[in-house]
Amino acid sequence: MGWVLDRFGTAIARYLEKPLPGYEPFTPSDPDALRRSLRPGDVLLIEGNNRISGVIKYLTQSTWSHAALYVGPIEGRATPDGEPHVLVEANAGEGVVSVPLSKYFPCHTRVCRPVRLTAEDRERVCAFAVQCIGFSYDLKNIADLMRYLLPLPVPQRWRRRMIALGSGDPTRLICSALIAQAFELVRYPILPKVTRVESRSARREILEIRHSSLYAPRDFDISPYFAVVKPTLEHGFDYRKVHWADLPPRADPLAVKEPKRVARIGRPAWTIDRDSAAAAG
Repeated sequence: MGWVLDRFGTAIARYLEKPLPGYEPFTPSDPDALRRSLRPGDVLLIEGNNRISGVIKYLTQSTWSHAALYVGPIEGRATPDGEPHVLVEANAGEGVVSVPLSKYFPCHTRVCRPVRLTAEDRERVCAFAVQCIGFSYDLKNIADLMRYLLPLPVPQRWRRRMIALGSGDPTRLICSALIAQAFELVRYPILPKVTRVESRSARREILEIRHSSLYAPRDFDISPYFAVVKPTLEHGFDYRKVHWADLPPRADPLAVKEPKRVARIGRPAWTIDRDSAAAAG
């Protein structure tokens, strides 16, 4: 019976991870700027385009449905064309895997950076994630996957709890538990206990999400301990060089050629000789 449940769970996971047609990000990433800006320990948030992504974005009321940890080039792991794997992520179809950065070039992304994380702790965070590569979901707990097939309206106060219902491995990994556990290893806070809140329900929610299995990608974005990095602004953005569609293109100063200087022409030699002869006469 166990192998039947495993196959059934695997089929559901593949269905939920299948990309939806017609996805076009409003602001896709600049590949060069993104590659230059990332540092080991950065959390890359992604606006996913599969069935799970839509449910997670609805339940968390956020743009972000997936998160990956940037660890830098991983030895022995690269694409067939030689691009190194630099991200560690967990998804329902494969479990914990490493992937190249180019996987998310077509997507809307955001970079969240832990502030003042020491080099030693950054190395420990990345090493923990790399060591988890190969971990798989507990697909026997099918209830955690089945509920994503039922797009029913959920009251706001229950949405966060829906992600953790059942406490099975599939949900824990989908909800950024891998990255949360990596930072917990070095005692780096994501959303610590907050005592001043606007309502009892909000306070109760924050107290519950301190457990790694209940974290969502949005939490790294709203965390007061992670800085949002804008790749476009990291390397000398100049608004004066922006090309607007309703304005004529600006001339490139380097492309404008200086006018040729006309060489000064002196008096011809025969004129000088004639004048000299006249003076002598």
